[in-house]
Amino acid sequence: MATITLPKAKGYERPLILDWITTVDHKKLGILYLYVSLFFFAVGGILALLVRTQLAVADNTFLSNQAYNQIFTMHASAMLFLFIIPIWAGFGNYVVPLQIGAPDMAFPRINALSFWLFPPAGIVMFSGFLVSGGSASAGWTAYSPLARTLGTGMDLWIIAVAMLGVSSTIGAANFLVTMFRMRAPGMTMFRMPIFCWTVLVTSVLQLLATPVLASALVMLFIDRNFGGNFFDPNGGGNAVLWQNVFWFYSHPAVYIMILPGMGIISEILPVFSRKPLFGYKAFVFATMGIGGLGFSVWAHHMFTTGAVLKPWFGFMTFMIGVPTGVKIFNWLGTLWRGSITFETPMLFALGFLSMFLIGGINGTFSAAVPVDFALHDTYFVVAHIHYVLFGGSVFAVFAGLYYWFPKIWGRRLNEKLGQFHFALMFIGFNLAFFPMHLLGLDGMPRRIATYNDYNNWELLNFISTLGAMLIGVGMIPFIVNVVQAFMRPKDQPNDPWGANTLEWWTTSPPPVHNFDDTPEIHSERPLFDLRQGSPGGH
Repeated sequence: MATITLPKAKGYERPLILDWITTVDHKKLGILYLYVSLFFFAVGGILALLVRTQLAVADNTFLSNQAYNQIFTMHASAMLFLFIIPIWAGFGNYVVPLQIGAPDMAFPRINALSFWLFPPAGIVMFSGFLVSGGSASAGWTAYSPLARTLGTGMDLWIIAVAMLGVSSTIGAANFLVTMFRMRAPGMTMFRMPIFCWTVLVTSVLQLLATPVLASALVMLFIDRNFGGNFFDPNGGGNAVLWQNVFWFYSHPAVYIMILPGMGIISEILPVFSRKPLFGYKAFVFATMGIGGLGFSVWAHHMFTTGAVLKPWFGFMTFMIGVPTGVKIFNWLGTLWRGSITFETPMLFALGFLSMFLIGGINGTFSAAVPVDFALHDTYFVVAHIHYVLFGGSVFAVFAGLYYWFPKIWGRRLNEKLGQFHFALMFIGFNLAFFPMHLLGLDGMPRRIATYNDYNNWELLNFISTLGAMLIGVGMIPFIVNVVQAFMRPKDQPNDPWGANTLEWWTTSPPPVHNFDDTPEIHSERPLFDLRQGSPGGH
């Protein structure tokens, strides 16, 4: 029987949208992570402005108590679960394989699955606004038994966070296999860039901590829908059990949200100081130390319950400041006597360094048990977490965006607009969150929708609201900058910054296969070695 050979279609290309939806290329998935997480950053920012508008003046009626509780819960949930954690996956997906000289992630299809669990989870979480009773309103901590009594929006929140947990867990496993098994020849573990090390430790934290949160969510879902009593004292359960299980995940989660930012800063400071990172191995071991100690401090969130061993957890909370302090001194040692230039990535890196230092110091106050009793559940804690996760993580996000924008999109963002963006954001941030320290010391509780004008609370809250508005205005020059950049052709060289790491060896943007060839790797700064014409690693 004769066979029939059909002619091949000439010049056929899949539609662009189908190409992006079905991609398993780590670079495209990284870009998708960045786009979606920045979208949720905008959503979370709008919710934050609603919260601050309500708190701008005393006895305000702009939002009802129920609406306020839903909005501040979804603000925190969006910023933590839908922005900070996923955006690190975006940077990691794009940059890590390039930095270690790999052609892709170890498991490309699992990588795609990890991403495609993310946008539906965000939709499920925010769909709570459409159901009877509204969205989740128990705070991002979802304390039980309060969380047992809320409407359907709470169930949707639980399902969404569980989906995000699966996404981050399989993504973490993928990162670990990629870094352990796919490094280029000569790229030993102690020649990996610091950003890779921070992603590695973050991935270990995700693998160990996220299943604990998943178990808590399953128990809460059973309590709410199937008559369980895990967290109901009236049925023989224990409300403090939720706090233990939740914080056993959520304090390591703080380091999940900050360690990759530390890695980005550790890439940027040496480039714009024209010096190697001071104490590379000390930085690696400090990162490991933070990862290990992160599992020993969770109960400092629970001192006021009287159900935890306060001296132990107070001591361990002080101890975790040691590896963090090592990193601060490493960064300062990198800057010391460097030939510093102040391009926009460097400005945001220095903003991170100063603001995160304040956040770290005011966090250790709570390690002292009597101080914790006085400050617990006040606005001092709100100030602390924002100095860590906005002054730290968000400043690091923008540092990374300005730094890797030429590599990812082949275009460079305008320096004047970038500096304007930084100035507005830096000033607005401190106006927004520094007054909260004073409010907390005066005893203003967090998670309240209205307040009396006690001891100038209204003035401090009004200043805080103005700062939040200024942060929102500060996003305008960034958006203008990005739009203008995309209107220009791709014209960036391989290495516009004179950088040190392997991603700057390939083209901007890189080809599908990442590298036509890789240079010999003799140190953690292979491109610097090439520029000097001599191998490193002495």
